[in-house]
Amino acid sequence: MNRTDVDIFISGGGIAGLAAAAAFAHHGLLVLLADPSPPPETAASNGSDLRSTAFLAPARELLESIGLWASVADHAEPLNTLRVIDCQGNPPEPRTDRTFQSTDLGAPSFGWNLPNWLTRKVLSDTLTNAPNVDLRLGVGFARIVTREREAIVTLTSGAQVRARLAIAADGRNSPLREASGIGCKTMRYGQKALAFVVAHQMPHENVSTELYLSGGAFTTVPLPDHEGQHCSAIVWMNDGTEAVRLAALEDDAFSDAATLRSCGVLGALRVVSSRNLWPIITQEADQLTSERVALIAEAAHVFPPIGAQGLNTSLRDVAILAKLGAQDKGAIGNKDFLASFAKARGRDIHRRAQFIDLYNRICRSDLPPVQDLRSAGLRLVHDLAPLRRRIMTAGMGR
Repeated sequence: MNRTDVDIFISGGGIAGLAAAAAFAHHGLLVLLADPSPPPETAASNGSDLRSTAFLAPARELLESIGLWASVADHAEPLNTLRVIDCQGNPPEPRTDRTFQSTDLGAPSFGWNLPNWLTRKVLSDTLTNAPNVDLRLGVGFARIVTREREAIVTLTSGAQVRARLAIAADGRNSPLREASGIGCKTMRYGQKALAFVVAHQMPHENVSTELYLSGGAFTTVPLPDHEGQHCSAIVWMNDGTEAVRLAALEDDAFSDAATLRSCGVLGALRVVSSRNLWPIITQEADQLTSERVALIAEAAHVFPPIGAQGLNTSLRDVAILAKLGAQDKGAIGNKDFLASFAKARGRDIHRRAQFIDLYNRICRSDLPPVQDLRSAGLRLVHDLAPLRRRIMTAGMGR
């Protein structure tokens, strides 16, 4: 039998899984990571994730500490300002417009924005020949047997891996979570999100703008200029049937619709990429651990795409799990280790899920009293400086 002995097995080669591999390898532990889908080579490749992520300061600090930030830094665009606009009407018009500055927290930026597909590719390339990391891309998880002292994982290639800890970082439909007998609770909203890239007339000036209207948020996120054009990543949430209708439009009609929905904050928008469409849910695993198994990232939690909370929460999972491993390498994967991880992450994940669920419901509502509450809440949060700083600090994951 072809068997490899390692300290850590990771199912899932997305950004969180790759960061986890680098974090444990950085502490001298042997890691094997398997993912059935190799990273795409370009944004136009099949399977490319066209979303972008603002890596908030704690996420950047993690990547710096494990030697990954330098590999992506040249592709990152600072996010210095967050503009939030509450809209009403059809066509939409702003009625409350507030700007949040990173300097309020004494920081040069809230975060650094990177396209997800590119981050995954660069991190995969960086780790391909890294010490202590065995990447098995194009090979997936098949099954697991756990014992008190180890987990035996079989891959789709037939190879086996013996590890002290198996980490599920394999997405919202995690096969490792399912094989470990862990269920999850899912809240569906009837919403879908479109992700795409646009070129636009006006410079973004490192501002991310969230425009709220019934159906959900329209969010612009700054990207580096490309071929002399100002560019931003867009996530456009809407009721499911409307999102499907929009996704089927020709490029010119779609660009016009996006410009209208954006209230022209960047001038005319022109779509310059394909479009990803996916359902919006809130999902929490019933538990974060089972025997010799830990859940992180979307295997553990899925949030609507609001406030850059999704991947940043996932990287917080990675940071805590790796810190526990570094503190006592001999305890990795045992009951006390897993209990410490669940205690450190469970409450924070649940609170964020509850808050984002409520926020999404308020922001997508078409009821006039709720819309009035949304607008008044935005003014309150912004205009009271102590409250503004407190909310901003919590959003940064501090």
